[in-house]
Amino acid sequence: MSNQRTEISDIGEFGLIDHLTKNIELQNASSVLGVGDDAAIIDHFGRQTIVTTDLLIEGVHFDLGYTPLKHLGYKSVIVNLSDVYAMNAVPTQIIISLGISNRFSVEALDEFYEGVYAACSRYGVDLVGGDTTASQKGFIISVTALGEVAPDKFVKRSTAQKGDLLCVSGDLGAAYVGLLFLEREKRIYMESPGVQPDLENESYVIGRLLKPEARKDIVEFFAQQEITPTSMMDISDGLSSEILHICKDNNLGCVLYEEKIPVHEDMKKAAFKFEIDPTACALSGGEDYELLFTIAQSDYDKLVLNEQISVVGYMTELEQGAHIITKGGGKHAITAQGWNHLAK
Repeated sequence: MSNQRTEISDIGEFGLIDHLTKNIELQNASSVLGVGDDAAIIDHFGRQTIVTTDLLIEGVHFDLGYTPLKHLGYKSVIVNLSDVYAMNAVPTQIIISLGISNRFSVEALDEFYEGVYAACSRYGVDLVGGDTTASQKGFIISVTALGEVAPDKFVKRSTAQKGDLLCVSGDLGAAYVGLLFLEREKRIYMESPGVQPDLENESYVIGRLLKPEARKDIVEFFAQQEITPTSMMDISDGLSSEILHICKDNNLGCVLYEEKIPVHEDMKKAAFKFEIDPTACALSGGEDYELLFTIAQSDYDKLVLNEQISVVGYMTELEQGAHIITKGGGKHAITAQGWNHLAK
């Protein structure tokens, strides 16, 4: 990439939108009219429409000190698609609005959009609109995603039943450990700018933070196997707080087994470098963008066909509360702010 810098003021807002959106090719039949008019037109042909939105603010949700703009563009899309998949739906369109300060050049935004388009291409989603405005200092990103679902197939958080199995996709806690490494290296760099970052081959945990994926494969698996989860949400704030959401929304308790929580070997090793417990990372970390869902016990035989799904517990009567059974057999209440590893 050349080192040329084009000021946004040189091409103006409309010029910028034209520049960033000139090569869009629509992929979904439901995208009738995309970027370039006063509004987009979407026709979902009798299917139900899912709408979700996320606001990402520099210094709160991301740090440009260690987040490449291309990764940020990709992740901005993924966090929204994850919410659509959490409804058992298929994402189809996104709209992106940006607040940009004059420290960003056109080339910097090209990098951001390279990540946006990579995510759109990978997940078969159309970018159909958005807005750009000046921001006083930080970079502000607002993404809205639309999806579609057959009218009887969407899944809410609040429809679990007592006895349902509690399940998660993928593995948990790695994004949080990736963040610890990047924050540590940033501190070292601030103190002595000549020092090159030493990420100790932690590509797995850092990748989980900077380039997460949404679980399109899990939703496709449900459709193939004719499984409809009884409740579902995505894991953005850590397993324990999401489990408590499911319990609260369903007036149920649950039992979670520590030994069943899926953690990646690389995450375990990385957590030990910080002398923290991998289970605590999985429970309280966040930004994993995995799916947490419940299914009827009768679907268990279909579920075991998928190695990417772990059954971690089950739903109980409300009176029994939400508990975790440790590897040592201890029983503790699940708390949202993370859980102290009292019993090994």
